[in-house]
Amino acid sequence: MIETKRPPAVFDLDGTLADTAHRQHYLERRPRDWAGFFGAAMVDPPLARGVLMALESAEECEVTYLTGRPERCRRDTLAWLAAHGLPEGRVWMRRNDDRRPARQTKLDVLGRLARSRDVRMLVDDDELVCEAAQRAGFRVVRADWAATSQALKDAQERVGRT
Repeated sequence: MIETKRPPAVFDLDGTLADTAHRQHYLERRPRDWAGFFGAAMVDPPLARGVLMALESAEECEVTYLTGRPERCRRDTLAWLAAHGLPEGRVWMRRNDDRRPARQTKLDVLGRLARSRDVRMLVDDDELVCEAAQRAGFRVVRADWAATSQALKDAQERVGRT
């Protein structure tokens, strides 16, 4: 991948580009079935509105992906992005042992990106991530086009797993 000076447009995956509705049930049981939840990601249907936004952004921006998925999911994530024709771009993932809330992990990465270039926008479905990014001065597009369960919200913010 060639690094460009075009501004990054940063896209979340789950709930923004990938429809996780079919696998959220793995998070509703106790204990949560993380292997099942992440293992089923390969068959996520794409969310047309998010995919179109990423493709349109690629015309002027360097599309970058910022996900709460753990690093161990990288191979499947890259395969999913390619299979659905999404633009090539760097994929930022959480360390396998990182359990901080998504709003912290994602803001850390956005801050790193902003040190060298102006971030055009962040597109994310997590309202707490969006609020934190806006407070930090980033332009945010809230991806409100997918259904999200309370279990997924808890996983993103309280459990620090996605």
